[in-house]
Amino acid sequence: MDSLQSVQFDFDAPSDLVQTKCNCSICTMKQNAHVIVPQSRFRLLRGEDMLTQYTFNTHQAKHLFCKICGVQAFYIPRSNPDGYAITVACVDPAAITSVTTNSFDGQNWETSFEASNMASYSKE
Repeated sequence: MDSLQSVQFDFDAPSDLVQTKCNCSICTMKQNAHVIVPQSRFRLLRGEDMLTQYTFNTHQAKHLFCKICGVQAFYIPRSNPDGYAITVACVDPAAITSVTTNSFDGQNWETSFEASNMASYSKE
């Protein structure tokens, strides 16, 4: 569950997380590292009305922010529109055994995405 008060969510994933750190413009500015899960493994428990959405460029990614504190605990990524990218820093540390970080070259998004297996991250 996230640490926000107005927005709460839960998701199913192993306690050994594999997060992706992207160097695209928005991820670099946010210093975002996230784990991607299928939509079926994500549950918004409270606060849908407290979220605001931002899109840019291709408008495929749905960046969701808390209207009160501005934190982006999760979003729908361009790479996995059938899943959620969850900001690892917003996950209860007690639920995490370990975190491994994979880098993604978001500055060369199309080439990097084609060469990766990232599309599989949101599949059951």
